[in-house]
Amino acid sequence: MLIWFVVLYLLVSISIGLIAATRVKNTKDFAIAGRHLPLPVVMATVFATWFGAEAVFGVSATFVKDGLNGVVADPFGSSMCLVIAGFFFATQLYKLNIITLGDFYRMRYNRTVEVLTTIAIVVSYLGWVAAQIKALGLIFNMITQGAVSEEAGMVLGTAIVLTYTTFGGMLSVAILDFVQMIVIIGGLLFIGYLVSGMTGGVAPVIAHAEAAGKLDFFPVGDIWVWITFIGTWMTMMLGSIPQQDVFQRITAAKSARIALWGSILGASVYFCFTFVPMFIAYSATLIDPAVFGKLVEDDSQKVLPTLVMTHMPIVAQIIFFGAVISAIMSCSSATLLAPSVSFAENIVRGYMPHLTDKGFLKVMRICLVGFAACVLMYALNSELSIFGMVEAAYKITLAGAFVPLFFGAFWKRASNQGALAAIVGGIGSWVLVEVLVGEASLVPPQMIGLLVSIIGMVAGSLLPQKVGISPHQQASYLHSHAAHPHTPH
Repeated sequence: MLIWFVVLYLLVSISIGLIAATRVKNTKDFAIAGRHLPLPVVMATVFATWFGAEAVFGVSATFVKDGLNGVVADPFGSSMCLVIAGFFFATQLYKLNIITLGDFYRMRYNRTVEVLTTIAIVVSYLGWVAAQIKALGLIFNMITQGAVSEEAGMVLGTAIVLTYTTFGGMLSVAILDFVQMIVIIGGLLFIGYLVSGMTGGVAPVIAHAEAAGKLDFFPVGDIWVWITFIGTWMTMMLGSIPQQDVFQRITAAKSARIALWGSILGASVYFCFTFVPMFIAYSATLIDPAVFGKLVEDDSQKVLPTLVMTHMPIVAQIIFFGAVISAIMSCSSATLLAPSVSFAENIVRGYMPHLTDKGFLKVMRICLVGFAACVLMYALNSELSIFGMVEAAYKITLAGAFVPLFFGAFWKRASNQGALAAIVGGIGSWVLVEVLVGEASLVPPQMIGLLVSIIGMVAGSLLPQKVGISPHQQASYLHSHAAHPHTPH
């Protein structure tokens, strides 16, 4: 019964996505839903984009092992990212009427900066999307009781998500996100209610977690422990800002005001609701300490689904897996679409300047299929956990894309030369420390990359310019484009 329900749910989801796809007429519809999304849909799609495999399995598993201190990156860093990005994108970039972050880098700097930052952004998505695909493989493996292997489940999950995303783009994703958000919230709250009945309520679980030190948020130790803690927080909080999926959702809104409030409300719902899977997973260690205590040590990602499969009635299993599949599908479709659109718009398009809009829409879809294949290969061969994949995804954008984005928006003197120095210096130093020192580094390698990137931007912009037009001309161009957004560039 559970398997048939899952099959039915997947067919309904694909159908909704394909029906929405009939309204996709051009690249703007495909990339940013034609900029027509109302507040409830923007809020839902911001929430659903982030509430995926890492929120259900990764964050809850990490909390059970390490407590609040272990989940500083997500949900604390990630929800702050959405708030900051909402203010930034709504006030600085929405008026430019662009479809990718790469467009901003090109307009503010030059083609070289556009290509380098786009490559960094696209590469960062490998880990994020692979985490969703890996989780789909885990789900299909568990509900079929091993009949479908995790690897086969990954292939199946990729094919399903790819089907409606390829045809419908952002429009299909946004509509499905709205439907799936309702399923996610309703389903997990119901499971939480059943679990609280097994533990004697919410209070005993919180009291047990507090006594075990799981609610201690701040680290205990010397300054280097604090630096690692802050570095982990900032990697997700700042490294996630130069991301195409966040940008797409916010700029797909009908107005800048809706873009701002949709992001803030989506972030607030996300932050609060992430504690529900944490509560459910930790409750498992009280319900059956022997079984789940061992599972925490062996594979903590399986604590939550194992609890549902072994201690819940069939109706609860159906509701739980419906909610989880909703969460993972909405997240994976969004994060599959974003880098594909960026790659097509900011790298491929430069080599096909005379391509028609219809032809370019086809290019976007081809890029989507190609990126999905790369993600699937990465997911099948990576040994990282779901949480580890997501946490590692944003190091490259923190080191190489964040500084050119923020300095380009807020500092008029930021130049092509400064941006190139920031990208090359930031990514180069991060990779160097990561390879030579690795985990032995007292300061997180990506934070060293961020610092070098800032120094490169400031020094490169203040020194005599040898690359491109002046910063004043660049800032003037952005201002004129905001006033006349449909002027060709």
